[in-house]
Amino acid sequence: MRKITMKMRDAFYELKKFKLDNTEVRDSAIYLHGNKIAEHGNESSIWVTTAGWNTNTTRERLNGLYECHVTQRKGILYLNGKEWDGKWINIPKV
Repeated sequence: MRKITMKMRDAFYELKKFKLDNTEVRDSAIYLHGNKIAEHGNESSIWVTTAGWNTNTTRERLNGLYECHVTQRKGILYLNGKEWDGKWINIPKV
């Protein structure tokens, strides 16, 4: 995992602001190139999306979250082992 992803993750869970290169944490959400890719839901869940950009960097940032394991096999995207279309989905916090 890249250092930027670890710093992003820490800021996200500590509800702190963070900005480095193309990644930003603010307002309880994670932004990549200005696109919101994750946000805190209620106290027991988060929301995630690829924001229409199924890239290595987007998957790397989402994989930095404790609740997410995003992979792609044969062009198909998977979130936590289940096929996923990359649209907003609510997942329980760990």
